Amino acid sequence: MDGICCLIGLGNPGPKYSQTRHNAGAWFIESLSRKFSTSLKLDTKRKANIGTVTIEGRECRLVIPETYMNESGLPIRMIMDFYKLSPAQILVAHDELDIMPGDIRLKKGGGHGGHNGLRDMFSHLSDQSFARLRIGIGHPGDKNMVSNYVLKPPTTDDKILIERSIDKALNVVPQLVTDAWDKAVYQLHST
Repeated sequence: MDGICCLIGLGNPGPKYSQTRHNAGAWFIESLSRKFSTSLKLDTKRKANIGTVTIEGRECRLVIPETYMNESGLPIRMIMDFYKLSPAQILVAHDELDIMPGDIRLKKGGGHGGHNGLRDMFSHLSDQSFARLRIGIGHPGDKNMVSNYVLKPPTTDDKILIERSIDKALNVVPQLVTDAWDKAVYQLHST
């Protein structure tokens, strides 16, 4: 069956980083986990928190690597190998500086755009055509401020906007799982 069966959220581990902008991808997976009333359990061998849910009759994995953002590639590679997943079967949710808070975009393939989590994935995967859920966090306006910006919590207003965008994305997961990519893109990008 075609479609997404492994949804991965990038972020940094631990309470120090849990509320930072860089963890927007992990927030998406945590929200999905709550929606489907499942918990993520640490798989020490694969260095990731993993849960299993059934969406539209299909068993899907929810994954948050338990490594720092710039070391996300190896756990994802190990998970793909263990579950025998192709890049076409995964969706990687991550924070996106080039998109404003409240906006969210689906994309297949492309470059890493300077995102260290994606950059590390590229070093571990031979195929970068996997789907991405780009969660807008906005840009601080100065490239020299980016590191500090992504490692801080968003403002209250921005957090509300980011949470709303994640809620919108939760609604298109069934289409992604059933390989209705165009329908999911249309629904997400037009609301």
